[in-house]
Amino acid sequence: MYGLEMVKASSTLKRGTIYVTLDRMSDKGLVRSRTVSEPTQSGMPRRLYAISGLGQKVLAAQDAANAAFEGVPA
Repeated sequence: MYGLEMVKASSTLKRGTIYVTLDRMSDKGLVRSRTVSEPTQSGMPRRLYAISGLGQKVLAAQDAANAAFEGVPA
């Protein structure tokens, strides 16, 4: 997805922080990205983001941790 597509699809992501977050995730190897230039579009090329293998493992671990603590009193 493109960054702005993620913002539009989410109720919590904000336009001002999505690219900072994606850049940090990319630095950690959690997502990968590539530049997509479309000759019919003016302006800056867009970046397309995808979860990496490491990102999938981290997401699965987070989901497992959330499931383990589900129902545990705070």
